[in-house]
Amino acid sequence: MLVMIDNALTVGPKPNSKLVGRTQEFYALASNKEMGLLMSMSFAFFEGKYNGSTVTILGRNMVLSEVREMLVIGGSGLFRMAQPRLGHSFNPKTGDAVVEYNVFVMHY
Repeated sequence: MLVMIDNALTVGPKPNSKLVGRTQEFYALASNKEMGLLMSMSFAFFEGKYNGSTVTILGRNMVLSEVREMLVIGGSGLFRMAQPRLGHSFNPKTGDAVVEYNVFVMHY
């Protein structure tokens, strides 16, 4: 299974939240024993301070885990040379498609 997605990147979780960019991503089923995906996602900003900047993550996404950690592999613009990690969590019980990413980026 391979899924490619182009999602809105908004300030908040509500549908009418301010749009500040897009996330372009792909997921591939990568585990035959558990729900594990190989995930690549780029956050592309086109509004405000980060206009024109991107951050890209790559890693194993264990879908049923409440908290996951994936590697930030780089960035552009204000995020050039970004190399931190990212924590990702959501509530699988709600079935809600809104996912919040808490990304901590230290750049030079």
